Amino acid sequence: MARVKRGSKRRARRKKYLKRTKGFFLTKGKLYQSAQEAANRADRYAFRDRRVKKRQYRTLWIQRIGAAARLNGLSYSQLMHGLKAAKIELDRKVLAELAVRDADAFAQLAAKARAAAPPVKKNTSNPKDV
Repeated sequence: MARVKRGSKRRARRKKYLKRTKGFFLTKGKLYQSAQEAANRADRYAFRDRRVKKRQYRTLWIQRIGAAARLNGLSYSQLMHGLKAAKIELDRKVLAELAVRDADAFAQLAAKARAAAPPVKKNTSNPKDV
C-alpha cells in the first residue's frame, strides 16, 4: 500500500484552526494543539451562550416591565394578568420597549390592564391585612 503523507491537507486544517484563534492569549493563538482546544471550547461556549442570551434578555424585559408597572400602581403579575384578560397580546420585548421609550403608551396599557383584571381580594383571616 502506498504511503500517505497528508502534507497539504494537514497544513490546511492547522492553518484553519490557527486563523480562528488569532488574537487568543499566549499559546492558544500560536500552537496548534492549544489552538484546537481553545477553538473547540469557544464553540461549546458559543452554543451554550446563544441560549443563555435569550434567558438574560427575557429577565431584563421582565425587570423593566415590572419597574414600569410599579410606577403605574400595579405589580408585574397583576399587569400581565390584566393584559391577558383584556386580550392585549404584546410580548415582553415590545412591552419593555414601550416602558422605556413611551411611558404614556405604557400607562394607557396599565390602565386597560387594571380595568380588565378582577379586583384583588384581601385576606381577612390575617388581622394585619384588615
